[in-house]
Amino acid sequence: MRPRPSTYRRSPLRRIHLGALALFVGAGSVPAAGGAQEAPASPVELERYVRAESFLGWNAETLLEGHEVSPTWLDGDRFWYRNRIGEGHEFVLVDPVARSRTPAFDHHRLASGLSEAADTSFVGTKLPFRTFDFVDGGGAVRFHTADSARWTCSLTDYRCAGPEAEPEAPRWERPAPGGGSVAFERDGNLWVRDAATGQERALTTDGTPDDGYAIVEGGCCSVVSNRRSETTPPPVLSWSPDGRWIATYRLDKADVEELHLLETATGRPKLHSYRVSLPGDSVIPTYEIHVFDAASGAGARSDVGSMVAVNTSCCGMHADTIWKDVRWGPDDHLWFTRGVRSYDTLSLHRMDPATGATRRVLTETSKTYVETNAARSGIPNWRVVRDGSQVIWWSERDGWGHLYLIDAADGSVVNRITQGPFIVVDVLHVDEAGGWVYFTAMGREPGVDPYHRMFYRARLDGSGTTLLASEDMDHEITPSPSGRFFLDVQASMTAAPTAVLRAPDGSVLMTVQEADFSRLLATGWQFPVPFSVKARDGVTDLHGVLHFPSDFDPEQRYPVVDYIYPGPQVGALGLRRDPLGNRGNTGALAELGFIVFKIDALGAPGRSKAFHDAYYGNMRDNGIPDHVAALRQLAVRYPQMDLDRVGIYGHSGGGFGSTDAILTFPDVFKVAVSSAGNHDNRSYDRTWGEKYHGLLERNPDGTDSFDSQANHLLAGNLRGKLLLSYGTLDDNVHPNATLLLIEKLIEHDKDFDLVVMPNRNHGYASEPYWVRRTWDYFVEHLMGRTPPSGFSMRPAPTTR
Repeated sequence: MRPRPSTYRRSPLRRIHLGALALFVGAGSVPAAGGAQEAPASPVELERYVRAESFLGWNAETLLEGHEVSPTWLDGDRFWYRNRIGEGHEFVLVDPVARSRTPAFDHHRLASGLSEAADTSFVGTKLPFRTFDFVDGGGAVRFHTADSARWTCSLTDYRCAGPEAEPEAPRWERPAPGGGSVAFERDGNLWVRDAATGQERALTTDGTPDDGYAIVEGGCCSVVSNRRSETTPPPVLSWSPDGRWIATYRLDKADVEELHLLETATGRPKLHSYRVSLPGDSVIPTYEIHVFDAASGAGARSDVGSMVAVNTSCCGMHADTIWKDVRWGPDDHLWFTRGVRSYDTLSLHRMDPATGATRRVLTETSKTYVETNAARSGIPNWRVVRDGSQVIWWSERDGWGHLYLIDAADGSVVNRITQGPFIVVDVLHVDEAGGWVYFTAMGREPGVDPYHRMFYRARLDGSGTTLLASEDMDHEITPSPSGRFFLDVQASMTAAPTAVLRAPDGSVLMTVQEADFSRLLATGWQFPVPFSVKARDGVTDLHGVLHFPSDFDPEQRYPVVDYIYPGPQVGALGLRRDPLGNRGNTGALAELGFIVFKIDALGAPGRSKAFHDAYYGNMRDNGIPDHVAALRQLAVRYPQMDLDRVGIYGHSGGGFGSTDAILTFPDVFKVAVSSAGNHDNRSYDRTWGEKYHGLLERNPDGTDSFDSQANHLLAGNLRGKLLLSYGTLDDNVHPNATLLLIEKLIEHDKDFDLVVMPNRNHGYASEPYWVRRTWDYFVEHLMGRTPPSGFSMRPAPTTR
């Protein structure tokens, strides 16, 4: 099958034909000025809501083709990926050596064979699985269907055998390299099981669920959610490459205080308790590194002793886990980092797995906090090379995130690998034989979006830094297992993505996939508009995007809605590769008749250390002064932006930020919608607040250093319209933070609106009911119109 053609960019400042749906001119116009008797507010057309719903990310993406390429690597550097086509999917097999791209199998014959064997009707573009394995030397495929039944289908005659009562490999087990044994955690102890015989052995017996081996810390962010869904998280451990050793930790959280949530139920509610350390707590989780011989059961503990649980990479989902900074080196030793509670010191250590003898290799310090990756991915950027004699180490010591070659004997710098006013994002691959390190970086190329990850290589001796992909796109790079090939999925906020295979010198070997946005563009949907403005200081460049309604009329004035996620661990836009606006569903909201605004302000990651540290110790800042400065500059370029009608919304940190905005800048922000906000970080996991605001310090007068960031202490400032919400089972941001704010709003006799989401955890931001209530609130209080009656939003589709 040939790759599908890419599509072109379109400007939102053009009047666009909307196909079968009518234009709704004037929906964003200014309401009539009040007189002796104001006319009743006009309702927004139901069709406009229906249209906006079709632009929600999970609906809009059903009109895309070829926009996702996520490789599953096979032997010989081959890989397959699942590709959206029309109303279904296909599985594509790519062989970089042969430069071939073919169907992984005959989809229609497989559907026919499976239909006959299962006595159920399947079609080739909607096969009942998302992943599979080649078995029998590639002569068959094996997969699990939705009911966890396992099937094996020949790729010769397409006869299918099954179903076998063989469940998919559980997430709570970790197989050894080669698959001979499986390691897992049970009741706080480490176990192994022989894969052939099923015989189990306990490697430890003195652990408990709160003071045990390989257990998950659980303080943030889903312990109650996992408990209710009976989801067992993966154990915290790493097999050595030869399958001999198992490295893990013993985590002690037994004396950490508990938080409590109530599950709504008929009759008595159900109490859920879980252990979380908060800023200023005297007892926090600690851990010790252990290594066990999987065969003999002999164990060794690192002689560095007990360490405090901290995170060392700023961004990305679940980047607060300790274990990502533990890895086996090529010298058969275990290497790990050790942090401190104040986050200003981080050291790298090397441990002998047989004896536990541990040596400190280097120490990194900072006036604020030390990280090992300052961009979104959260992957620690250090690699042990040359049989353990040297380390590639990422550091912000000169104000930018760069790579250094370190002598592992004494921690001295052998040489710098990269330098200049830019940041290395992710170390991708090290070619020791050739002397190259491959990585992505941001901000190095003039004229290129500074948030686009560009692809580079540099020699380990610091010479020869070379740009390998020059397209002004964000480059998601995945190296093949051998490092001979690099899959480059190029995407941006303003163009359809393309996937290509590159050689180590950056040359394009073949095009793998070109996305097709034509069906979506035919509906009137359009790419957001990037912009650059100056920060509050009038000097620093800031970058963001605007979303316009598809029937934008340059003669009209439009209310403005600001979507905020202040960070500091990630910004409102994140990686510049999602034109659908899934963060906050901003493109869909604009379709109601708003101009929607997103920006990564000072304090967000991805730029210099000074940029990221902009409001360290003053978390109330939230970058909001930069939002105000940007809005005023943009209103000069786009006089259609009505700065007398500005709203703001966000979830989690954005809930904190949106409420902060309406309380701190009431003359600018007139309406705020705030969900699941960490309005006072004394109620939130200490690994976030203490890292970005500093350690909690108590004053003699009873105040403390965290008072300055608490929204409830500004409740008396409320003048506009505020809609708050929280989930009663939010095990990430505890409802206590919102309840504190509510209590103070009542104390100050302030009117506000509240939606309580029973039995919801933190992840309800895209739940249809809450999206619709957010839309209604801005329509009513910012646009001055009435939401349509009878509109019910459909939930996001679920597919296996």
